[in-house]
Amino acid sequence: MSKLVVFGATGYAGGRITEEALRRGHSVTGVARKAEGLPDGVEARAGSMHDAAFVAEVTKGADEIVVATPGRADDRGLLLLDALPTLTEAARAAGARLSFVGGAGSLRVSEDGPRLIDTPEFPEAYKSEAGSHAEVLEALRALPEGVDWFYLSPAAEFGSHSPGERTGKYRVGGDVLLSAADGHSQLSGADLAIAFLDEIEQPKHRRVRFSVAY
Repeated sequence: MSKLVVFGATGYAGGRITEEALRRGHSVTGVARKAEGLPDGVEARAGSMHDAAFVAEVTKGADEIVVATPGRADDRGLLLLDALPTLTEAARAAGARLSFVGGAGSLRVSEDGPRLIDTPEFPEAYKSEAGSHAEVLEALRALPEGVDWFYLSPAAEFGSHSPGERTGKYRVGGDVLLSAADGHSQLSGADLAIAFLDEIEQPKHRRVRFSVAY
């Protein structure tokens, strides 16, 4: 059994990762600005990843620090990128691995193609979020070798608008967007959580981004 600290535990991805971790018998501390409505068995903590003292305290003894929060600025103008030094220091102190739920925007549409965010079809409304998360990925890649991390990019159509069903099946890719034969790139919230916990329990992607879709 591992101890997971999940930042963004009340969100769509973070909530499903929390549920899957509990299902597998892990210890979970769920962190959110308003840590309400979390499942029984979760240690709920209200606080911000931008508060260094809080992050250091809540991550003590953690095996895995899960970050499932938006990349864009919050109501105080703070980005996920701004919290990365604090999260990195907490991981070092705890001897924990950093694990991020990222976005699909920084994936390439083909081996030699542009990033999804750079294509004409990418919705303007999502560019700020996608761009902010892409910066987080680049910052992770620049971290010293002693910091262990992974960054999981889900399918392009992943989200609460398309929850899907739990199938227990998924495909794993790298930096190129995974799509089905019909052109859709999909993944349910439950199967994202399964893929995420599979990586935590049996690490195969150290200090890299990988992608998951049907």
